[in-house]
Amino acid sequence: MDAVRMHAASPESTAIVDAVLDYSRRRMLAADVPLDKPQTEAELNRLVGATITDAGLGAQRALSVFEHILAPACLTTSHPLYLSFIPTAPTMAAIAFDLVVSASGLYGGSWLEGAGAVHAENEVLAFLAGEFGLPDTAGGVFVQGGTIGNLSALVAAREAAKARLVAQGKELPARWKIVCSAEAHSSNKSAARVMDADVVLVPAGDDGMLRADAVREALDTHGDEICAVVVTAGSTNFGIVDDIEAIAALKDEYDFWLHVDGAYGLTAMLAPAARSRFRGVERADSVIVDPHKWLFAPFDCCALIYREPDQGRRAHTQHAEYLDTLTDAEEFSPSDYSIQLTRRPRGLPMWFSLATYGVDAYREAIGATIALTERIAAEISRRPELRLVRDPQLSVVVFERDGWERADYDRWSAELLDSQRAFVVPSSHAGRPNTRFAILNPLTTFEDLTGILDTMK
Repeated sequence: MDAVRMHAASPESTAIVDAVLDYSRRRMLAADVPLDKPQTEAELNRLVGATITDAGLGAQRALSVFEHILAPACLTTSHPLYLSFIPTAPTMAAIAFDLVVSASGLYGGSWLEGAGAVHAENEVLAFLAGEFGLPDTAGGVFVQGGTIGNLSALVAAREAAKARLVAQGKELPARWKIVCSAEAHSSNKSAARVMDADVVLVPAGDDGMLRADAVREALDTHGDEICAVVVTAGSTNFGIVDDIEAIAALKDEYDFWLHVDGAYGLTAMLAPAARSRFRGVERADSVIVDPHKWLFAPFDCCALIYREPDQGRRAHTQHAEYLDTLTDAEEFSPSDYSIQLTRRPRGLPMWFSLATYGVDAYREAIGATIALTERIAAEISRRPELRLVRDPQLSVVVFERDGWERADYDRWSAELLDSQRAFVVPSSHAGRPNTRFAILNPLTTFEDLTGILDTMK
């Protein structure tokens, strides 16, 4: 019967599972996965045709359409020569375990329904909190990505500011304000729009770093209207780390929530050579870091950690009669700590990878990508036709080709992708076009990068 056919264990189901696992195995273990490239909507319509039909295509045909048409129209973001935006580079163990998470029907929203999964995720969060110097009582939740992580943290910051002012007998501001650098990630400004709050954009220095004197001026000007100060631990465009230590020291004089947006760069704290750049993180009230970036987990995964988890719980616990069983319980339920109620245990692939390989392997891999960035930056400096826009701090290097306009970068970038050599898109800074390497994959080599530079003729 069709009513049970889709869910029953049967020869048909066995064939579907075998076909999907066979494709997954071939894809995961292939040594020559292509970069691939997008197609136009018209071309995909022509090639694919209608796939959603009353009778269905059958698994073999549907999988064939995906493998041979749809998948090649998606860039392989984990490819060693995907060097744009912020790539991903999940470990083999993390990719494999992502299959287990989906296959197991796990729900990660509450302790009642997913105690074992939540326990494992919490071990990862505790490990990260320890790396960042936060207290043993720190904790949080894995959410979809940095945008949700920042929004959830800033909502908690606003609720904490409300409670503080009420306790002090002060009037609440008509509008809340969030202080951040002009170079902060756009998700912080997006969060402010969702919260109906204002953003106080503080100018960074010429080197891209936000410093304490500029933040102090904002605190003096806006006072109790400020619910949070956001510092960036590795900007997306340049990988710049704000002067976290000096900004955190302002907490000795002012009462404000310090949020560290480390979606990309905070991972570098695991590398001993880079750790000193992040002094002051230990004073944060909340931090985020995206394991699907530089901590080698699959999409989509952001670790949101509160210094005092109860602050997050007070802001985000949802109340409804059907949830009373969960909200009245004392056990830790991840859904209480972000704006999301329904959640898959997206931290499990990272847990499995860490448990499999050990922390030392992570430290070595992160350190290797930083060292490669420094090496290719030195090579760029040696080439007379190229110029570094800024010296790299982490694993992003931004550079210009003398005499090139935006059209030259566009042509060059398109040729690299068309030839499947690399994915390197144009960028810009201060109105000038440039390009950048975002190096997160330990399989990326110096020879790969110099080969790309050689094409900039």
